[in-house]
Amino acid sequence: MPPYPFTAVVGLDDLRLALLLNAVSPAVGGVLVRGEKGTAKSTIVRALAAVLPQIAVVPGCRFSCDPAALDPACPDGPHAAGGTSGDAPGDTASETVGDPAAHSRPARLVELPVGATEDRLVGSLDLEKVLASGVAAYEPGLLAAAHRGLLYVDEVNLLHDHLVDLLLDAAAMGVAHVEREGVSVRHAARFLLVGTMNPEEGELRPQLLDRFGLTVEVRASRDPAERAEVVRRRLAYEADPEAFAAAWEQADKETAARIEAARALLPAVRLPDAELLRITRICAAFEVDGMRADLVTARAATALAAWAGRDEVTAEDVRQAAKLALPHRRRRHPFDAPGLDEERLDEAMDDGDQDPDPGPGSGPSGTDSPENPDSATNPQTDSPARPDGSAADQTAPDAGPRGGQPEAADGESRSQRAANATDATNSAHSADPAREHPPAAPSEPFKARLLQVEGVGTGAEGRRSRSRATGGRSVGARPGSHGLHLVATVHASAPQQVARGRREGALRLRAEDLREPIREGREGNLVLFVVDASGSMAARQRMAAVKGAILSLLLDAYQRRDKVGLVTFRGREAEVALPPTWSVDAGAARLTSLPTGGRTPLAAGLLQAADVLRVGRMRDPNRRPLVLVITDGRATQASHSKDPLADTWRAAAHLHQAVATLGGTSIVVDCEAGPVRLGLAARLAADLDADHLPLTDLAADTLTAAVHGNRPRSDRRAA
Repeated sequence: MPPYPFTAVVGLDDLRLALLLNAVSPAVGGVLVRGEKGTAKSTIVRALAAVLPQIAVVPGCRFSCDPAALDPACPDGPHAAGGTSGDAPGDTASETVGDPAAHSRPARLVELPVGATEDRLVGSLDLEKVLASGVAAYEPGLLAAAHRGLLYVDEVNLLHDHLVDLLLDAAAMGVAHVEREGVSVRHAARFLLVGTMNPEEGELRPQLLDRFGLTVEVRASRDPAERAEVVRRRLAYEADPEAFAAAWEQADKETAARIEAARALLPAVRLPDAELLRITRICAAFEVDGMRADLVTARAATALAAWAGRDEVTAEDVRQAAKLALPHRRRRHPFDAPGLDEERLDEAMDDGDQDPDPGPGSGPSGTDSPENPDSATNPQTDSPARPDGSAADQTAPDAGPRGGQPEAADGESRSQRAANATDATNSAHSADPAREHPPAAPSEPFKARLLQVEGVGTGAEGRRSRSRATGGRSVGARPGSHGLHLVATVHASAPQQVARGRREGALRLRAEDLREPIREGREGNLVLFVVDASGSMAARQRMAAVKGAILSLLLDAYQRRDKVGLVTFRGREAEVALPPTWSVDAGAARLTSLPTGGRTPLAAGLLQAADVLRVGRMRDPNRRPLVLVITDGRATQASHSKDPLADTWRAAAHLHQAVATLGGTSIVVDCEAGPVRLGLAARLAADLDADHLPLTDLAADTLTAAVHGNRPRSDRRAA
């Protein structure tokens, strides 16, 4: 069945333009497509391959070497100027003998599945050749197949971290280095990287995010007529794919021809100094990190001019390029919403046009004049986002009890500020216990200490707790064929070779001789927050500190590729404010808007947490939980009896059983403050067999250890 035609896709103008610019100039660096499900993200990316120009390749080269620029280090080389490549196996479509430039083929679309293994990505030892001839040979992976083509990663935000690291290295250097299983190979790997993702399932690591040259946010059209046209074309394609593709064939050919013409024009396109300065001024105004944004914007603007058939970049080219290149780079915090303030963009673009040369009376930097509204000190354009909305990009994580102001000049640490905040008296108890308090803004996030699940798990790839994984360092070998531990396999087969008198020639292996590596890496966990939002926590300063601490832990979970969930309890019941999800920014949004007040149904919160773990076990049985119960330990609302504390201890035993069944770890974060302390949170930690951690000890720069992995739990509770 032919793929859906590129030109038949309705709407998605920004995405179409971003893909075409990369087709014109692969140096732009690829496209990241963010959007809700069902918006034709994958459809248009797969359709792009049909309009990419064909490439010339050396016949028989598995690494798609360009005849006009032969790679002397190609594993299939050296390539003769007029022949094929040594003893490398030939491409079935590459039987041309003679001038290598005479052979061309379509650019490949190579898809990297989320569940791919490391050897599938970078290549591995060719076991068939090893067993047949005793010669170590390299079998190329997907990076080799994607060279000079398009590498597409659907759901790129769910890609395993060890694969992300390999992809980053290849994308940065244009070369893949393979050092594994006795194989040492280097080959070219320059490709157009396209990734699609649904932000609801979690964000990308900053390193990978920055590797994408352009980004596009995709949303379904709200225009009924346009939606009807989408449905009409899709139904026509499904009814007769060949006829539908034939109807759009000419339009696709015209697009392919225009791409080729733009590629030919690209080297002649001139970027005037005035527009280059405009690009650097825009990037500086948005305070993007590094210089990659400037380079990508310049390349995209040049490709735009070539696509339009012009030989000089214009201001409008720069504006369009900035709108595609900067949104994902201006995020100062993982919980910031991506996007670009177009008014601020217009101001940055026009700044140099209004006064290109400093006039009389202006300061050396052009910012001394009170008539300069666009200067760097203007809080309306360059100050960071504030919770009071004073800047255009208002984001919750910057909010705090001091209105997002900088740290105190006296050097007061974050942990000290949190301690001072929790010293407020429980004024909510003297007021109406059923009163609901407006949401308190979180205090400033800090770097949280590493909290881990004890033991060694077998869960999904991540960066928190120890696990047996497909990636990571090799710590031993065992019988099996999932991967090959070469040294252990040879060692296991050695007695058989001696027994048979085999001293030279091919190595003969039996199935029972094969050994696979045991690897230890890191896993991602389910970090479940169980948050007390009752009246005893409603003192505004204290709740701000609590929210700031949770926000810091959410940021840590984002960096360590964890799933997160949020259970809150107040009044008479508990609720699942956020079911387990990859989207930690959704957790941050729910946390920021969390109201407080009312009684404390602590038992209900613990039982609800156990139920969340039960459901999570059915969906993701290998993901171990890290349960953080954040409370002062007070219980004023019973669940099943007239004694709230008795209900709490029974619920704690139930939650402990649920956590232990999944091999997880619990931590009670004690938020009790004031001169009179009841120590109920410490008692709760004992019943949960959990670590007891004061709120002020969550910061990484505090001295108290959060989890003492080499001490029994009884000792930890005593400590």
